[in-house]
Amino acid sequence: MFEEIRLRGLGVIDDAVLDLAPGLTVVTGETGAGKTMIVQGLGLLTGGRADYGLIRPGYDRAFVEGRLTIPLDSSTAARVRDAGGELDEGGVLVIGRTLIADGRSRVQVGGRSAPASLLADLAEDLVAVHGQSEAQRLLKTSAQRAALDRFAGEAVAKPLARYGERYTRLAAVRAKLADITERSRERAAEAESLRSRLADVERVAPAPGEDAALDAELRRLEHAEALVRAAETAHSALVADPAAGDGSPGAVDLVSAARRAVTAESDLDPELAELGGRIREAAVLLADVAADLASYAAGIDADPARLATAQERRADLAALTRAHGTDVDGVLAWAEQAGRRLLELDGGADSAEALTAERDALLDELADLAGQASAARSRAAHEFGEKVAAELAGLAMPRARVVAVVSQRDDPNGLPMFGRKIAFGPGGVDDVELRLVPHPGAPARPVHKGASGGELSRVMLAIEVVLAADDAGVTMVFDEVDAGVGGRAAVEIGRRLAKLARTNQVICITHLPQVAAFADRHLVVSKSSDGSVTRSGVAALDDAGRVRELSRMLAGQEDSTLARGHAEELLAAAAADKATP
Repeated sequence: MFEEIRLRGLGVIDDAVLDLAPGLTVVTGETGAGKTMIVQGLGLLTGGRADYGLIRPGYDRAFVEGRLTIPLDSSTAARVRDAGGELDEGGVLVIGRTLIADGRSRVQVGGRSAPASLLADLAEDLVAVHGQSEAQRLLKTSAQRAALDRFAGEAVAKPLARYGERYTRLAAVRAKLADITERSRERAAEAESLRSRLADVERVAPAPGEDAALDAELRRLEHAEALVRAAETAHSALVADPAAGDGSPGAVDLVSAARRAVTAESDLDPELAELGGRIREAAVLLADVAADLASYAAGIDADPARLATAQERRADLAALTRAHGTDVDGVLAWAEQAGRRLLELDGGADSAEALTAERDALLDELADLAGQASAARSRAAHEFGEKVAAELAGLAMPRARVVAVVSQRDDPNGLPMFGRKIAFGPGGVDDVELRLVPHPGAPARPVHKGASGGELSRVMLAIEVVLAADDAGVTMVFDEVDAGVGGRAAVEIGRRLAKLARTNQVICITHLPQVAAFADRHLVVSKSSDGSVTRSGVAALDDAGRVRELSRMLAGQEDSTLARGHAEELLAAAAADKATP
C-alpha cells in the first residue's frame, strides 16, 4: 500500500506530496490542473516508459518518490532484498525515479540503484493502473487468460503449477536433444577418426618407455663394429695379448708389478703400506674392467636382420609420436583419453534415446495437465461472464454481456489432445478472449474492438470488482474510469470503487461528484499563476472542503447554496451506503 507519493518538476506540478491512506482516495481538480501528472508519476514508479517531455519547463529534472508498505515475509520484499534494497522494520519501502533532461534516468529501490525493470517487476504484485490509456492490460489474450485463471482459483492453479514444472523440464530436454541432433554428424566424424587412430595405436602396441630403449639398442646395432673395436682396444691396453708377440705388458701387468714392489717393503713404513693397499684396489678394479670389456665386446650383436627389425619398429613408433605425442608415454596417455572420449561419443545414441523417451512421456503428462486446466477454465468461463455482466448492469451497461471464449489452435508440433495436435505454451493450450456483447442481437466482439474507451474502462472495473472478491492488499489506480457516464451510473461506479477499497487501496482520478462522494480521502489538485508561471499543488480536504469541492464539480461554483445542499446529500448518501455491509 502506498503511504505517500511525492512529485517534483513533473509537468505543471512544481512540488507536491500526496498523503495516501487505506480505502478509496479520489483525486479531483479543474481541467488542466495536473491530475494526469499523478497517474504519470505512478506510471514512472511502476516501471513505465520514461517520457522526458514531462519535465517541467525551466527544470533540469523531474523526480517521483513513493513510500509504500509491504509485508516483510512477502515475495516482493524478497525481490527487493535480492536486488540489494532495504526495508525498515515496519516494511516501509522507498522507491524513486528521476528523469534528467539530458536523457538519463535513475531508479532507486530501497536505497540502492536499480534498473527500471525492477520497478515493473515489483509493480506486478503491488499496483494495477486502469484507464483509457492503460487498456492494454485487456488487449492481450495472456492478460485475459490470467483474469479467468484468477477467477477459477485452485481448479486451474493446481494443475497449471504442475504443468509449469513439466513444461520447463520439456524445454530443457528439447534443448539437449536439439544439441545432440545438431552435433550428431560432427560426433560421428569425430568417433570414426578416433577409432581409426586408436586402431593404429593398437596395431603398433607400444610399451611404456619402449622408444627410449629402442633408440639405445639401435645405436648399438648401427655402430656395432666401432663399439667392438673400442672395447677390444681398451681390453688390449689393460691386458697384454700374448699373441701379439711384441712383449709389451698391459696396464694390469704393470699395476701388478707396482703392487708387488710396494708390498715387498710395506713393513718398513705404514704410509707405504697404505699406498700399497690403494694400488691393490686399482689392480682389482682394472682386472674387473678388463673382464667387463671382454664380455661387452663379445655381447655386441651385429646381426643385420635384427638391425632392420629394430629400424622398422622405430619407424612405427615415430609415426605414432608424430601424430599423438612427443614420446611413446605421450601416445599411451592420448590413447587412454581418446578411449574415454569414444565411449562418451558412442553413448550419445543411448542418451538421445533416453531423452526422446523422456520427451514423449513429458508430452503425454503435459497433455493430461493441460486438459485439466482447460476443463477448469471452460467451467469457470460462464460464471465469470455472468458475474462481470451483473456488475456492468449497474455501470450504465444494463444489457451488456461479457463472454469468455476458451479456444485452442492446431499445431502439427503440438500436444496430442482431443484427437488433434494443439499448440501449447507455458500457460497451457488455451487462448482466452473476452468478448463484449453491448446489447442483445449485437455480435460478440473482442472487448478492445467492441467497446469505446469509456466502456472498456467500465469493463475493466467490473472485472476488477469480480476478481477482488478473493484479492487483498493491491493498490488499484483508476484514471477517469467514469468517462462518458453520469447520474445513476456514476453513483454505481462510486459504489463499486468503494467496494474494491474494502480490501484494496484504490486511487481514482475522477471528474464526477457522485464518485468523489464515496472517498475515504479526498485530494484536490489546484493550480495558481502569478501571471508568468503556472504551478499546481495537491491538498487533502476536510469535510467542509469536500462540500466546497463537490459544489464546484456540480455547479462550477463553491458558494452555490443549491450545489452545497446537493453535495451534502451526495456525501450523506455515500456514507450511508458504505456503512451497509
